[in-house]
Amino acid sequence: IASPVAFDILPLKLHAFSQSTPTGLDCVGWKRRISAPVIADGALDKTALTDDVGSEEDLYEDFRSSNHRYGHSGGGGEQLAINELISDGSVVYAEALWDHVTMDDQELGFKAGDVIEVMDATNKEWWWGRILDSEGWFPASFVRLRVNQDEPMEDYPLKVEGGKQDFGMGQTTKDQMRTNVINEIISTERDYIKHLKDICEGYIKQCRKRADMFTEEQLKTIFGNIEDIYRCQKKFVKALEKKFNKDHPHLSEVGSCFLEYQTEFQIYSEYCNNHPNACMELSRLTKVNKYVYFFEACRLLQKMIDISLDGFLLTPVQKICKYPLQLAELLKYTNPQHRDFKDVEAALNAMKNVAQLINERKRRLENIDKIAQWQSSIEDWEGEDVLVRSSELIYSGELAKISHPQAKSQQRMFFLFDHQLVCCKKDLLRRDILYYKSRINMDDMEILDVEDGKDKDFNISVKNAFKLHCRDTEEVHLFCAKKPEHKQRWLKAFENERRQVQLDQETGFSITEVQKKQAMLNASKQHHAGKPKAVTRPYYDFLMRQKHPTLPTTLPQQQVFMLAEPKRKPSNFWQNISRLTPFRK
Repeated sequence: IASPVAFDILPLKLHAFSQSTPTGLDCVGWKRRISAPVIADGALDKTALTDDVGSEEDLYEDFRSSNHRYGHSGGGGEQLAINELISDGSVVYAEALWDHVTMDDQELGFKAGDVIEVMDATNKEWWWGRILDSEGWFPASFVRLRVNQDEPMEDYPLKVEGGKQDFGMGQTTKDQMRTNVINEIISTERDYIKHLKDICEGYIKQCRKRADMFTEEQLKTIFGNIEDIYRCQKKFVKALEKKFNKDHPHLSEVGSCFLEYQTEFQIYSEYCNNHPNACMELSRLTKVNKYVYFFEACRLLQKMIDISLDGFLLTPVQKICKYPLQLAELLKYTNPQHRDFKDVEAALNAMKNVAQLINERKRRLENIDKIAQWQSSIEDWEGEDVLVRSSELIYSGELAKISHPQAKSQQRMFFLFDHQLVCCKKDLLRRDILYYKSRINMDDMEILDVEDGKDKDFNISVKNAFKLHCRDTEEVHLFCAKKPEHKQRWLKAFENERRQVQLDQETGFSITEVQKKQAMLNASKQHHAGKPKAVTRPYYDFLMRQKHPTLPTTLPQQQVFMLAEPKRKPSNFWQNISRLTPFRK
């Protein structure tokens, strides 16, 4: 997925710690003190807590300080192991999960799939790495450690006689590499199921017992459809286990499992789209101490590792990202003669398509904030909000418009969204200010290309023109572009708009009323506050943690599309101003 929101809070080797209780914490003592009041009604009993150890605040501070004292964190074990390898002179490689585009010369840019040599991993969020001759900081959340660290940088140029090296039992080097990948797929799936179970039984079950603290709507916002994902993944793991050859893992045939469940994996789209809302709702709740204590108690009772709830809720987002990477690696070490080769190849394409669908829906949802803020900047807006019918800006630009034969040509700015074309007028003096004029329902329109010359309907000579014709009312709008290439771009944009509408209908994409209202509310607040018109990203701010002072100050974000701002056109207005009588705007 291109959207880099899936911070790697749960590392690749997390299963090494998943069965253990938090280091340096007397979990037995804690469970003895809080298990009875929580299990009884699903929440902390203040009396039971304070009788033993004083106030809730003292208890929680003691818990936090004990964690800090022993330095236990979600990624601490893996991070320590990486640094030990580096300090011993070993070369540690990581593969990029997403593109990292940066303008900072202290940061290392790369593309998804690039291999990075990790040179320093002392900081939890930013690592120092090298690609060829370039070195710099990069976000640790954008990469994963390679399964086969001993593998050379090239695809497979092992210098062994005949391209084969015997590992016993008739296995070649490539077979051993395939064994490593298969084992990783199986082990990470088992760990993932445990995390999903812990969330469903450790958090959701307890939350539902506390109707005084959580409404069903809140729980739906926080946890999304994670219970559906849990049920789907349990079936998927069982299918994987049946195909897993314990004695000879490299002979396992797991490709068919991914093909069987590719449609069901689309339920991740709903979860990924809801995840920003979950983070914001959690951020709001955890400002109140009783929710902080409650979530910590749930985690301890379930004997989960020391990661906050938002970290666990991130695992499904991470998981769907990693399937194409795992399958690509599996395909690389699967011989074409292997019985699993064609299925793995097809599974890789299928999971890429699933990830692409989820990513596209995610991007569309991120766009609505920008569209809402664009609308709030338009003066004299009339009618319903753009987001009532649209969620995507297809194209924008300047055109001359004629609505009927007797009308004069009007130079206007047009914004083509899915389902509608919005018309705006530039301010006479401040060309960056736009006034709302009208809109056209694209669902009722057909696009007609017009040849250069005299138009019969409007009885005028036209150049670079096209028409929008309403099938129901026979209403016709004539548009003229300045250049032939501009006309072609508009014609292509109209095709893309219809294609987008059809795709949304086929895939069932839609934006909820809550999301629309929230986007407009945020845009309205920002507009009245007089802040610069830019996308605010509380979602990313919520995920951020403290950073090393010498490191980059912000985590990189996915590029958000910008609405095309009309360029300032050269004008002789100010040259002729002396000829005009004095005026005030």
